[in-house]
Amino acid sequence: MGVTIDYSICRGAECAECYNNCPMEVFEIEGDKVVVAREEDCSYCGVCEDVCPTGAVKVEPEE
Repeated sequence: MGVTIDYSICRGAECAECYNNCPMEVFEIEGDKVVVAREEDCSYCGVCEDVCPTGAVKVEPEE
């Protein structure tokens, strides 16, 4: 499954808590959206999920 963002509730670049707090720098900002740019670098630590104020970011380790 990996890292997913629910764009129907994500506040994007105006928030960017996932982008600002990811220790692995998995996210990028493209225009007004935050996107998962380097999922292969994700350590599945869950920081992005924890800091997301809307619950838009979900982390599920690949099996």
